[in-house]
Amino acid sequence: MNLFKHIREEIVAAALRLHPGLDTGKVTAEPPREAEHGDVATNAAMVLAKAAGTNPRAFAGALAPELAKIADVTGVEIAGPGFINLRLSDSFWRQRLADILTAGTAWGDSKMGGGNAVNIEYVSANPTGPMHIGHARGAVVGDALAALLAKAGFAVTREYYINDAGAQVDVLARSAHLRYREALGEAIGAVPEGLYPGEYLKPVGEALAARFGDRWKDAPEFDWLPTFRDTAVALMMEAIKSDLALLGVDHAVFVSERGLVDGGKVQAALDYLEARGLIYEGILEPPKGKLPDDWEARPQVLFRATNFGDDVDRPLKKSDGSWTYFASDIAYHWDKVRRGFTHMIDIWGADHGGYVKRMQAAVRAVSEDKAALDVKLCQMVNLLKGGQPYKMSKRAGTFVTLADLVEAVGKDVVRFIMLTRKNDAHLDFDLDKVLEQSRDNPVFYVQYAHARIQSVLRHARELWPDEDIEPQALTRAPLDRLTDPAELALIKLMAGWPRLIESAADAHEPHRVAFYLYDLAQAFHGLWNMGKDEASLRFLIDGDRPLSLARLALIRAVALVLASGLAVFGIEPREEMR
Repeated sequence: MNLFKHIREEIVAAALRLHPGLDTGKVTAEPPREAEHGDVATNAAMVLAKAAGTNPRAFAGALAPELAKIADVTGVEIAGPGFINLRLSDSFWRQRLADILTAGTAWGDSKMGGGNAVNIEYVSANPTGPMHIGHARGAVVGDALAALLAKAGFAVTREYYINDAGAQVDVLARSAHLRYREALGEAIGAVPEGLYPGEYLKPVGEALAARFGDRWKDAPEFDWLPTFRDTAVALMMEAIKSDLALLGVDHAVFVSERGLVDGGKVQAALDYLEARGLIYEGILEPPKGKLPDDWEARPQVLFRATNFGDDVDRPLKKSDGSWTYFASDIAYHWDKVRRGFTHMIDIWGADHGGYVKRMQAAVRAVSEDKAALDVKLCQMVNLLKGGQPYKMSKRAGTFVTLADLVEAVGKDVVRFIMLTRKNDAHLDFDLDKVLEQSRDNPVFYVQYAHARIQSVLRHARELWPDEDIEPQALTRAPLDRLTDPAELALIKLMAGWPRLIESAADAHEPHRVAFYLYDLAQAFHGLWNMGKDEASLRFLIDGDRPLSLARLALIRAVALVLASGLAVFGIEPREEMR
């Protein structure tokens, strides 16, 4: 339950009792910025006073007695020009602890999405090389966002778009043929310029040699290129899926660009736009910064992107008459619309920033403004060791592979660290720091909190082997014994988890979960340390089993919320730290 939504409904009802018919759409109920100001802050008086024919302070004065009647409200305070702060009873918060124990890791699950379909396309790397550290970030962001939206009640489809129709796959085929000849015993020497030099293509060449023998060794390119292109793409996609599996990423749908082209969907999508008057032949102005003699003023087939918010209209055909990448991308998103998706999210690398407006314009056009596209750009990841730039790849030579990174630090570490910054902020990934056992390493700090709780639970079972300390049984513990301000603050933090899920899902920002988990771990560790200094605050007190059970209920709930958050990240919570 998002308790802030519940309380907002109570506030709205109270305001409408005073002034029926008010538009309450802008009324909010949220945690105050400072905990000492109370438990819930609302702007109701600020946004409703004018329509009610009064000033915010006067409206707040009239509303306050009505809010005091809400169950579990123990205090109403008017602040500043008319903000209202509410205080809730300790028993209200203790009941939320029981709710968490009852729900388990489903605490935070929401119906906000209403089962609406969301398509998230992420990674979608060219099938010409292994996954690298930049792909890892996009993969983790996309995968975590998919899990976050699913927890918030959306029907999520995880999708990968295979860019297998451009010139780069012909280069791949030629590079694979070179490695094929090498596998057959030919000395190939230095890889010619213009081909892919990475040793990752050696296994592809060996597989081709095993499959075809010397059939294509001396054949003209025209004969072998289609076969080598299709086979090499298939083999590279197998390698890409294997790399992504190391990271725990599994897409449900793979869509081939070549399949769209060969299936006539590019032409069909453009015919659809042309029938609506959105394609024409024209001459574009030279780009800013170009001299006139640098610009080829020629008639081109153009999409009216400016009708949908783009800066200029966009070409759909190259000078040789073939489709531009943009034309294929229009067809791909048109295909998504035809599959029923009106809510789409694409995860791209930061170097695609200039492509966002035209793609959003295209989605509006092919859906007749019924669909929206949100593009998340992932900035670069800087790999460091001891604070210094570091290269570790042996297979690729020029970049760090995803497989190398996972092998070095583990899947869970990679996934968590990739989410400790917003996607559009640069990320430093220090191989030494991410393995440190300190509070400065967020993945350790969060996992250590969960492992510490499991240690306490194991100790409790040794002390009281006859006691049921499973979550449902602990709902019957004397929770009213939890009276210390730090204990109540911890409950309040956990009670805010459903709100965090909904707000992060609404903003498409999974990194908020990482910040929340760190804050929750910090609050738990703080309570642990208080028990070290003050015996009466320890979780287990041999002479006071009822209080111990109440505190076990508290930390059991912390473990459940931590596990709920780690599940969004695709991370297994640790039972113990070694």
